[in-house]
Amino acid sequence: MEKDILANIHSFETMGTVDGPGIRFVCFMQGCPLKCKYCHNRDTWEIGNGKKYTVDEVFNKILRSKPYIEASHGGVTVSGGEPLLQSEFLLKLFKKLKQYNFNTAIDTSGSLPISKTIAELLTYTDLVILDIKHINNKKAIELTGVSNENNIKFAKYLNDNNIPMWINQVLVPGYTDDPEDLKILKEFLANFSNIKKIQILPYHSLGKYKWKELNLKYPLQNVREANEDDVNKAKKILGI
Repeated sequence: MEKDILANIHSFETMGTVDGPGIRFVCFMQGCPLKCKYCHNRDTWEIGNGKKYTVDEVFNKILRSKPYIEASHGGVTVSGGEPLLQSEFLLKLFKKLKQYNFNTAIDTSGSLPISKTIAELLTYTDLVILDIKHINNKKAIELTGVSNENNIKFAKYLNDNNIPMWINQVLVPGYTDDPEDLKILKEFLANFSNIKKIQILPYHSLGKYKWKELNLKYPLQNVREANEDDVNKAKKILGI
C-alpha cells in the first residue's frame, strides 16, 4: 500500500478573489527559501512548521467549496510560503483535482530549479502566478537574500511550454520602483507570449505585526507604503 505523502500547511482561505480567476480555494503552504524584506507572511518561512495534511484531507476541504468555485469559474490556488518546496504533494493533489475538473493555479517565486517532479506538476497546472522579485540580480539578492537566476529561468520555461502566467511585481519605494529597472523589466516581459496579466502590487506594511509577534526586527521599518501615484507611474513605464 502506497504511503500517504504529508504536507506542511500554514492555512487555508475558502473565498480568495485575488489569487487567480473567479473565487479560489487557496492553500498556503508552509516554508520558503526566500527572505523577502517586505514579506507580509513572515510566519510561513520556517520549513517543517505548520499543520500536516494528507492529499485526501486537503482535497475533501476543497470539495466542500466546489459549488461556488464552479459558479464563479474559479478554482484552486496553492500559495505560500513557497509551494514548490512540496511539489511531490502538490503533484498528487493536482492530479486528483484534474480528475474533478478543477482549475489549478500556483503562486510561486520560481526560485527553485525545475526538477522532474515540478515539470510534471506544471502539466497539471492551468495558471502560474509568478512573482518577479526584482529584475536586477544584485538588487534581488539584497531584497530577498536569493539570486533571481532561477526566477528568470522559470519564467522562460513557462513560456517555452506554453503555460499561462500572471506576473506580479511588488512595488516597494526605494527598492523596486527605479524607472530604469522597470524599463528593463518591460523589455524582458516583451519576449513572452504566455503572459495573461501583469499586476503591480503596492507595498504595504500590514504584515509588520507578524514580525513583531516573532520578536524580529521589521527590515523596512522606515520605508513608506506605495501609493496610487507610484503605481500609476510604474504602470505607465510598463505599458499596462
